[in-house]
Amino acid sequence: MRLFSFTKEIAIDLGTANTVIIHNDKIVIDEPSIVALDKATDKLIAVGKEAQQMQGKENEKIRTVRPLRKGVIADFNAAELMIRGLVKKASTKNNWFSPSLRMVVGIPSGSTEVEIRAVRDSSEHAGGRDVYMIYEPMAAALGIGLDVTAPEGNMIVDIGGGTTEIAVISLGGIVSNKSIQIAGDDLTADIKDHMRRTHNVKVGERTAELIKMNVGSALTELENPPEDYIVHGPNQMTAMPMEVPVSYQEISHCIEKSISKIETAVLSALEQTPPELYADIVHNGIYLAGGGAMLRGLDKRLTDKIGIQFHIAEDPLLAVARGTGVALKNIDKFSFLIR
Repeated sequence: MRLFSFTKEIAIDLGTANTVIIHNDKIVIDEPSIVALDKATDKLIAVGKEAQQMQGKENEKIRTVRPLRKGVIADFNAAELMIRGLVKKASTKNNWFSPSLRMVVGIPSGSTEVEIRAVRDSSEHAGGRDVYMIYEPMAAALGIGLDVTAPEGNMIVDIGGGTTEIAVISLGGIVSNKSIQIAGDDLTADIKDHMRRTHNVKVGERTAELIKMNVGSALTELENPPEDYIVHGPNQMTAMPMEVPVSYQEISHCIEKSISKIETAVLSALEQTPPELYADIVHNGIYLAGGGAMLRGLDKRLTDKIGIQFHIAEDPLLAVARGTGVALKNIDKFSFLIR
């Protein structure tokens, strides 16, 4: 009978780049946050991976939309269709039918009241009956396995697609936080600009993302350097095909400015930290989560610059999602969940 129980519980990490849905402690959906819509009727054509394959290849009938920008909902209708589409995908995959859902959704710690309401409304319209929200750095801390209710300070730096969230957590609350709109998407944009300016070659978002994944680096000297990545694209002037090898040193120089801004934000968050908690952070180290934590050499660069050990979370991409799942199981225990 459990299969047809009327309330299903799901945890959602609604990210700018990827959306992850957890049900019964299992990740049932991990797909790009993107939808393909009919241009004339705005009806949903595809969601997640299928929609991502259409990105940059649309025709006059189809448009692809990323509903979230900088960690917040930029297109309300598309966000609702995306949540609904991904929940439906999860339910068909796992054979559960549910007329009403209890959801815990991760949101950026710098969200305004209006942005929080947008997430709540989208979730309710997509079938959520009870909607709870959790700040992403808090979810990341839970996902890493930290005891967030303990009387000691822990610092989390969660580098997502749209925002970098930096928070000091103690006694089940956020003591100080800083949210900056410099994150993975900005690094991708830096790479696109660099390819255009330096190599005169035009690359789309998907290709820039692949360059970042293959040869992205925060340092100009790496112990195990990746091989150069070959990029194919049209010459801007002649439109003739070009083949350009890209090295990690080159990418390290082109994303330098954005990485420095993240460094400055971490230092600024440390400045606002009470001295007792600061001592705990120096002792425990600082945890890196989110897709940006996977950038080669970032932990070493931050450790050298700030003088506190940086640890990359195990499976940083899924830390927030796993923490949202932990919060879902402890809805009654955790007072920091927003109703």
